[in-house]
Amino acid sequence: MQTIEQLELKLAEPSEALLGDMAKINGDIMILGVGGKMGPSLAKLAKNAINKAGLNKKVIGVSRFSTGTLKQELNAEGIETLSVNLLDDRELQELPDVENIIYMAGNKFGTVGNEHFTWAMNAYLPGRVAEKFRNSRIVSFSTGNVYPLTPVSLSGASEEHPTGPVGEYAQSCLGRERIFTYYSHKFGIPMVHFRLNYANDLRYGVILEIAKSVKEQRPIDLSMGHANVIWQGDANEMALRSLLVCDTPPAILNITGPETVSIRWLGEQFGEAFGIQPMFINQEQNTALLSNASKSHKLFGYPRVSLRQMIDWTADWVNEGGATLNKPTHFQERKGGF
Repeated sequence: MQTIEQLELKLAEPSEALLGDMAKINGDIMILGVGGKMGPSLAKLAKNAINKAGLNKKVIGVSRFSTGTLKQELNAEGIETLSVNLLDDRELQELPDVENIIYMAGNKFGTVGNEHFTWAMNAYLPGRVAEKFRNSRIVSFSTGNVYPLTPVSLSGASEEHPTGPVGEYAQSCLGRERIFTYYSHKFGIPMVHFRLNYANDLRYGVILEIAKSVKEQRPIDLSMGHANVIWQGDANEMALRSLLVCDTPPAILNITGPETVSIRWLGEQFGEAFGIQPMFINQEQNTALLSNASKSHKLFGYPRVSLRQMIDWTADWVNEGGATLNKPTHFQERKGGF
């Protein structure tokens, strides 16, 4: 892949499993917070799957759409768009009732110094959304940050592991889950808490950050010496398929790849690809933010795009000077400050 157009086509390529599941999902799909990093590709994947399966469903993307051309881009793909400030309760209540909700709204970066807004987005707003869509299924994007750092030897926290969020962003994300869970009990809303841990496409993600550090001969911090990664297209597909496993109380799914990825090893892979000796600082700790996603793999199968494939694609992308979003993950953060 050498162009954004090729990348977008790859991200929007549905599997046969998704086509089959899309036919089982009754009703239209509304994506709240479609303007984020993953929202546009998820909307396009959903619409493409609907078209290829010959179904009659709408995909509706909701965002402020205050800047840029995303609204027009989505409309051109046959995705309906609604310009809404979800924190404005009047605008929220005017949204049409839709059977299937993918909840992607939230705030992470810029939390430090603006904690009140993060809590409003991540913990207050879910309650308003749950009341509005009490008759829908809701897949709510969450994060592996709700878990504490765990020993690398355990290969990640499974869904049964006690939560232990570090820092206000992670705490507010657990707050989102708790508020949604309250309304799931109150109204019998079937839900999934979709605990994602770290999605990658060629324009952002942990893999890109390591590749660029090697290419630009910048030192790689090994303080968080291990991470989980998953191709964004696979994560999007699992989000859509999760609509069929919503339950009350909410089902919990860790979403990531099967590997516990060594950051040092990842840097060495790009060092070989670029012919550059990677530089490292600090030492690996015996704990890291890691998730065990075997439950979602049992439900949906392993990700279609492998770790090695992501590395190869990213190396080519960086070598060719491909566009990036300049939105670092800050995966190295160990104290929860975002």
